[in-house]
Amino acid sequence: MIEALVIVFFPMLVAFAGASDLLTMKIGNRVSILLIFGFGLLALALELPLAAWGMHGLGLLVLFLPCFAFFAAGWMGGGDVKLISSIGLWFGFSPLLVEFLFFVAVFGCVLTVSILMVRRYFVVLPEPLTNQEWLLRLHDEKSGIPYGIAIAAAALLMYPMSDWFGYIGH
Repeated sequence: MIEALVIVFFPMLVAFAGASDLLTMKIGNRVSILLIFGFGLLALALELPLAAWGMHGLGLLVLFLPCFAFFAAGWMGGGDVKLISSIGLWFGFSPLLVEFLFFVAVFGCVLTVSILMVRRYFVVLPEPLTNQEWLLRLHDEKSGIPYGIAIAAAALLMYPMSDWFGYIGH
């Protein structure tokens, strides 16, 4: 059962968050709440030491505090802040967290430049695509960038390298 939680729970929720941001430009609170709750259940089941709980909590705080400031400045969406912070809880205050942030930045840059280029060079979408509300929203210059996609992609890339996979088969 623990193996299933390790292998399925986190990736499923993170992938859902990325897809939700792409299609609706929103990441529901439930995703982040479930990630935090799932972390707690898994940490209890694996009897994580108190010091490890602290390092994981620090991973959340290290991401939440600056990201909340970015949200307050209007640079980041609230769903993105909650998602990246809850992912920080899973990765903890570790070198993996730094690598995760590096890939969030790289994927976010590629995503942003790609969307901006499409918006600029495809002023009008081809007719078959104009009945897709999510695509129209993504193409709209007044719309933001669904950064949850970059956050989710980086999390899915780094997750197999996390300590959680060390518990599989034990």
